[in-house]
Amino acid sequence: MNNQLVFSDYLVFFVYFIIVASYGYWIYRKKKKATMDTKDFFLAEGSLTWWAIGASLIASNISAEQFIGMSGNGFFVGVAVAAYEWIAALALIIIAIWFIPIYLKNHIYTMPQFLKTRYNETVALIMAIFWLFLYVFVNLTSILYLGAIAINGLLPGQQYLHATMIVLAIFAVIITLGGMKVIGYTDVIQVSVLIIGGLATTYMALTVVSEKFGLGKDALAGFNALMRDSPEHFKMILAKPDKDTVQTALNGGAGASLAQEHINKYLILPGILMYLAGQWIVNLNYWGCNQYITQRALGADLQTARTGILFAGLLKLMMPVIVMLPGIAAYVLYKNGHLPQLKGGMDGAYSAVLGFLPNGLKGLSIAALTAAIVASLAGKANSISTIFTLDIYKKYIKKDSDEAKMVWTGRVVVIISMIVAILFTWNDLLGIGGTGGFTFIQKYTGFISPGIFAMFLLGMFWKRTTGAAAIAGIITGFGLCVFFNEYAPGVFGNETIFYTAFPNGHGGYEIPFLICMGLAFMFTMIVMVAISLAGPKVNPKAFVLDREMFKVKPATLTLIVLTLLILSALYVKFW
Repeated sequence: MNNQLVFSDYLVFFVYFIIVASYGYWIYRKKKKATMDTKDFFLAEGSLTWWAIGASLIASNISAEQFIGMSGNGFFVGVAVAAYEWIAALALIIIAIWFIPIYLKNHIYTMPQFLKTRYNETVALIMAIFWLFLYVFVNLTSILYLGAIAINGLLPGQQYLHATMIVLAIFAVIITLGGMKVIGYTDVIQVSVLIIGGLATTYMALTVVSEKFGLGKDALAGFNALMRDSPEHFKMILAKPDKDTVQTALNGGAGASLAQEHINKYLILPGILMYLAGQWIVNLNYWGCNQYITQRALGADLQTARTGILFAGLLKLMMPVIVMLPGIAAYVLYKNGHLPQLKGGMDGAYSAVLGFLPNGLKGLSIAALTAAIVASLAGKANSISTIFTLDIYKKYIKKDSDEAKMVWTGRVVVIISMIVAILFTWNDLLGIGGTGGFTFIQKYTGFISPGIFAMFLLGMFWKRTTGAAAIAGIITGFGLCVFFNEYAPGVFGNETIFYTAFPNGHGGYEIPFLICMGLAFMFTMIVMVAISLAGPKVNPKAFVLDREMFKVKPATLTLIVLTLLILSALYVKFW
């Protein structure tokens, strides 16, 4: 195992960079006249094919958050973390059938625009500001931090963390300045690289496991060795800690560390209960109410958008093989003394595995990581630019701004947001490394997810929902998430009819954050329904729905059935 890069590694990475940059520039030149049109720059209106939409969705979604964060959770917890990917495939089916038709029929281009159309400008402005803060201070920062750590761990000397951040940011900015069309089509290359490089890394990790266990160079034998050595890492549903486990963790002594480890795993992934609570909110909010994601499909026709989204769903099913399995391999190798060089806790698992890769293949894996990171940074920066320019700048700052001015404003916002993210990431001011990257993103995004999802869900499908209810939903959802995550055990105790709080190993008690999200969503829905019942029976701004909007073609139905069959087989295998 070594972290030395040779000429072939640099060559592979250089070829990747040249291909992406050249293709992006070609797309930019081909559509140069259109880049001064706001809908084209921000949405690539009507020009992305279904495969470009699907690839762009995955490229924007799979980043350091998954490669490093989810691999780290694979190291710590195991296959249970794959729920984030596999439930996403189900969520994408729901989005494709029921959400996208509503957006497209009502000509929705941004999520704040949806809120203005359905509710009022106050709701839209509040959420535009919320989203901008979330995207800059949670998403951009975490992607930059985790990505820089991952790539820096593969470089000789491992002392280029800040330089790596800057290079990643510059690469992403260059792509973003070309607009959504450049992002969308370069993402096809990015997702190809990350899948090929990711699969190569997984194959090599399993081969190394096979060799270390004396089974020869056989990836399948390596996978079977993982299952034999650590069967607890291949269970989708974690058992809830009982009173004896909690008491053992509190008393210290023999077995206390194992008991606390069990509790810590449950705090991240609370067994069957997470499927009844936050897991659905995480996925449906992320894929259906998120500018960063839905932006890819909002410029297409319904059938193209649906096919692209379902294609992304199929790709999501294979993502745990790429982003989680190397983490489990790292765990087994470390557990058996074959990975003493592991540094950085669970977030260092993926980089540690990459150290086993041969010359050339290491360069491909760095290219795959870079592709994932840059694609996500570019997509997030474009969303920040879109929301600020269309929903704040045009409406409240420069109402008479022409198309060219708005596009240039969007470009300036991209640069500023990236600089801000670098400043807050420079010395990890937000503590991303302390909580584990994947958990950091899910937890703090989850503070606003219940309110947002309740507001979108009722706004789409219940004609009585009012603007006052929406504002109450934003405030209630956020306030309850903070309360349940930080204060509920101290106020109501550790055991109630709604939740169980567990010792977190730091002197306090916590409720699993996915349970907090579920509780916040439930009470937010109750508040919004109660307020709406005081209003008119049909809100004048309610959307007009008809059954024809939600009908799917046979080809679409085939993709849905295929996804459901594969997903069922995976859960039967690893339940």
